[in-house]
Amino acid sequence: MEPKVELAKTRDFGEIIADSFLFIRQNLKPLVSCFFLFCGFFLLISAVFGMMQQLRLTEMINSMDSSDGGATAVTRGFGRKTFLETSVMIIAMLLTYTAMPVTILSFMTLYKDKGNVAPTNEEVWGYFKYYFFKVLGGSIVNAIVLICGFILCLIPGIYFYPVLGLIFPIMIVEHTTYGYAFNQSFRLIKDKWWTVFGALFITWLIVAVCSSIITMPFAAVNIWSTFLQHTRHVHLSVLSIVSATILGQLAHVLYILPLVALTLCYFSLTESKHATGLMDRIDQIGLDNTDTDTPAEEY
Repeated sequence: MEPKVELAKTRDFGEIIADSFLFIRQNLKPLVSCFFLFCGFFLLISAVFGMMQQLRLTEMINSMDSSDGGATAVTRGFGRKTFLETSVMIIAMLLTYTAMPVTILSFMTLYKDKGNVAPTNEEVWGYFKYYFFKVLGGSIVNAIVLICGFILCLIPGIYFYPVLGLIFPIMIVEHTTYGYAFNQSFRLIKDKWWTVFGALFITWLIVAVCSSIITMPFAAVNIWSTFLQHTRHVHLSVLSIVSATILGQLAHVLYILPLVALTLCYFSLTESKHATGLMDRIDQIGLDNTDTDTPAEEY
């Protein structure tokens, strides 16, 4: 039987990528179950309002052929309604991008604590409800730091990305505050920045390529319809818009990969600096005495 992935272990770049795929493969069913259970509602809200926005845009484009004044009426109400739908969609996406790391990090923390055993949804829920709003507040702070960093000649933003990414694994695994995690992330990543950045870059690139493959056919249909709208009276397909939006939201499940890789980066950095996993294994020596029904020997 294939051994379970040990999280608290020093890994190089290649091992982080390989073990990320292995961990997901070994725990695919409980991972995906947790993901959609705790993130599905926010993905659904994003999909609904995203479709409403796209369909309203479709209605406006398709009405441009009309000469009965309908196009003017549609265009007049487009801005106000679209602003509301966009606002709700942005909030839903913020909550989604908070729920995803909380879910995966909680799952992996419990996996380690239980001795490489996948946790139940009920166990993950205990962590999820405790850390959700903490991570939400931290996400807003991280976004501000990243925006400021990218404004300052782009380079600071690139540097901060992997550093800030380590904050949430530290918060959840070590049960600590954002302030401590912020400082600890700089200490952990020292001399290992390229390893973390490379792991995140490769896994996010894989996610981007796979997401594009999933949604590209429907996006191509919509673009083709838009360009041919006035030449051949081809109307945008509602079915293709709905399908592209739903598949785009479902493709968020691919984000499990970079989140697992990020968590493995954290455990690797922690193990290389503090050998916490080794110390835990040493502490367990002699504690796993197996109980038997054999009576103790008497002399």
